[in-house]
Amino acid sequence: MRTNVLITGASSGLGAGMARILAAKGHHLALTARRVDRLEALRDELLAAHPGIEVVVHALDVTDHEQVFAVFKQAVVDLGGLDRVIVNAGLGKGGRIGTGRFEANRQTAETNFVAALAQCEAAMEHFYERKAGHLVVISSMSAMRGMPSSMTTYAATKAGLAMLAEGIRSDLIGRKGLDIKVTTLFPGYIASEMNEGVQQETRMMVDTETGCRALVAKIEAEVVDAAVPSWPWAPLGQVMKYAPLGIVRRMV
Repeated sequence: MRTNVLITGASSGLGAGMARILAAKGHHLALTARRVDRLEALRDELLAAHPGIEVVVHALDVTDHEQVFAVFKQAVVDLGGLDRVIVNAGLGKGGRIGTGRFEANRQTAETNFVAALAQCEAAMEHFYERKAGHLVVISSMSAMRGMPSSMTTYAATKAGLAMLAEGIRSDLIGRKGLDIKVTTLFPGYIASEMNEGVQQETRMMVDTETGCRALVAKIEAEVVDAAVPSWPWAPLGQVMKYAPLGIVRRMV
């Protein structure tokens, strides 16, 4: 079992949900986010429920790239090494391109891609040093195609993140003596704080716990990539990849 797990963006939503499930399975956790008060409350909750595990928390704004490397290194010290890193921190701001929302789109691009690059760099440096590890990136079903309106930049960053992970995975092909895996997950509609105000197709949305259990199952299986939950998103993903753009637009 890859025991020691670092999760970014763990103060709420999918990050906190995955932390609860992994804690119940006996994992030691390093949890990071900007909102330290929420992290500390989550840490106390997890330790009370599972006294045999270790949970450390660190304030981290992932757009502060130097801090990303410093916090990851401290987590390595705290837990005696990291077996798995889940690149989960993300932002959902945005506006239709050309409508004056550049600042919101820029923040989303920097958080979801450039900051994710820093997290992947920090994780892979550690994994290469110890010749083992599991990098998990949380993309999105919106990465399958270009998305309209407020989702345009968000979808583009998630597509970029998926390709970043694939490139890292490609680098590992044929390299002997390394137990390093890379997993890309594409969540569909999972209830979380990020999407509370978004008008989504609620009949396809699952609750946070159900979605996070599906995510953790794929993570522990160390799959290459997966739509989550598998139904209906695995078949819908194929439709999204190849359907005319006008049809894809009506699906979101």
